Amino acid sequence: MTSQHEAGQQAAGGKEAVVELDDDDLWATFDRRHAGRDRREQRVHQRFKDMQQEGHPAPRRVRSLSRDEIVKAAIKVADAEGAQAISMRRIARELHAGAMSLYWHVSSKDELLDLMLDGVEAERQFPEVTGDWRTDLHAMAWAQRTALREHEWLMDFIGGRPPLGPNTMRNLERSLAVIDQLGLDTVTALNVLGTLATYVIGVVLREFREMGVERRDAEVIAELGEEKLNSWVSEQTRKIKATGQFPHFIKMWDEGIDPDSPETRDQRFEFGLQCLLDGIATQVIAKAAVAKE
Repeated sequence: MTSQHEAGQQAAGGKEAVVELDDDDLWATFDRRHAGRDRREQRVHQRFKDMQQEGHPAPRRVRSLSRDEIVKAAIKVADAEGAQAISMRRIARELHAGAMSLYWHVSSKDELLDLMLDGVEAERQFPEVTGDWRTDLHAMAWAQRTALREHEWLMDFIGGRPPLGPNTMRNLERSLAVIDQLGLDTVTALNVLGTLATYVIGVVLREFREMGVERRDAEVIAELGEEKLNSWVSEQTRKIKATGQFPHFIKMWDEGIDPDSPETRDQRFEFGLQCLLDGIATQVIAKAAVAKE
């Protein structure tokens, strides 16, 4: 059988031709999902695949479903309940369908998770390249932060599950196009992108922790009442002041500064991002100077 690559060469008289890959081709190219798939899910999916090849029509309800609908339902469940809530049975219940019907469209829970991750990448408002690397990296960072905050469960898969689906590939290509404006070697360019992503992930992780504390504080206030809580805080502050050992903390407290305030989250993110971009600019200038020597 002639491969796509060989066919492209033949069509161009021995020269390699550009071959357009659709989304399914891209999934197949980087597909590592089958390696760890549960054996039962393998058997179930294979049975449905055999039935399709034998010409058995899918039940009416199954035909009314689509893979896109299944993925959107799964993302909705994960947003509300976390990634641990995802199962074929749970998503089928969300769609008012039988669990087995999902296997006509999605081969396993592992594949569904990969499709969900790539589906979120499709939502990402990726900025167009402007020609100004700093403006473009700034926009990329804000877009990534927005995506992570909208889908908290994504943090469970950071660094451990790169599906390399079509939307992920397109966004990666756009990121590389942005960083290419700096004229760096490939390793340094990837380090820049990695540093930017690590900053965004770290900030969002901290923000989620802050939000968790806010929820716990709200529970305490509901249980004790705001008056009792304020009285307790005042007493603890008085004791700390009496020690004379923590003048900088007391100064911050007296000025009414809350380092974890939700009102300053955007400002804190922007401040850190500008510092990071300044650092990248300094490194780029230094490398450019060395290259000229």
